[in-house]
Amino acid sequence: MTLQQLRYFIAIVESGSVHLAAQRLFLAQPSLSRSVSELEQEMGVTMFTRTNRGMKLTEDGTRFLSYARQVVEQADLLEHAYKGGAPVRHVFAVSAQHYAFVVNAFVSLVREYEEDAYEFSLRESRTGEIIEDVRTRRSELGVLYLSRFNREVMRHMFARAELSFVPLFRAAPHVFVRRDSPLAHKERVRLQDLLPYPRLTYEQGTDNSLYYAEELHRTENVPKSIIVSDRATLFNLIIGLNGYTISSGILSSDLNGTEIVSVPLESEEYMEIGYLYPQGTALSAMSRRYLDLLGAYVADYRQADAAAHT
Repeated sequence: MTLQQLRYFIAIVESGSVHLAAQRLFLAQPSLSRSVSELEQEMGVTMFTRTNRGMKLTEDGTRFLSYARQVVEQADLLEHAYKGGAPVRHVFAVSAQHYAFVVNAFVSLVREYEEDAYEFSLRESRTGEIIEDVRTRRSELGVLYLSRFNREVMRHMFARAELSFVPLFRAAPHVFVRRDSPLAHKERVRLQDLLPYPRLTYEQGTDNSLYYAEELHRTENVPKSIIVSDRATLFNLIIGLNGYTISSGILSSDLNGTEIVSVPLESEEYMEIGYLYPQGTALSAMSRRYLDLLGAYVADYRQADAAAHT
């Protein structure tokens, strides 16, 4: 097994086919196919299932990919450190549910490296995709929440994917509504207060399990429901249609403006927001720094919010 073979293998995964990977690498397609076949024979596993639509990773291939990414990334760091090459190109990726504080911390991280070469990725994704991204090492971290309702099922999913979950903080449920909504003037709202208004939730694709929902109380029947796929659309519809969504209560005026406010919801539920990472692996320095920034942003927001209500 060579580093080159690992790089070829990763390129095929990222491209989706040998043909596209060969074009990207400026290689002859037969040479690339032969290299991967030799890698499969040496490792004694089948990395891909080959179909007319391209190549799909097997379970063994998915597991191998996670280790291959680590080996290649570490090799690149060694070459930069000891071969006197170009400065290290910083790489970091995080997948998360749709939280403004995740974006704020990401912005702060990027600003710290704005003078350097980097390739950073922030993926606001569906819950199932977050788990898959971290399982395959496409992302180093995944940010999502547990609750009374989903905790047991989600913990089981994390264990199957060989992922660890570390809590960051616990938030009481809030509703996001537009500033001039009648709900905005209440000290607290009840679920029955929300019935006249459209409920906005995030679409979960084929993994459309209620346990994967980003919002609490998704089992409640409501007369008006709108499903969206991105945060900008959700916030625009809260304003345009006088709708609401249930979330952590942490808003960002920098990202979302000042037309949306957060109101506490009477509920026995909670949102335990935390991060996922692969079991048995150490967090990179970049991951640790991102988590520090994430924690600092949440703490600052909560302190400012508490001061505003005293």
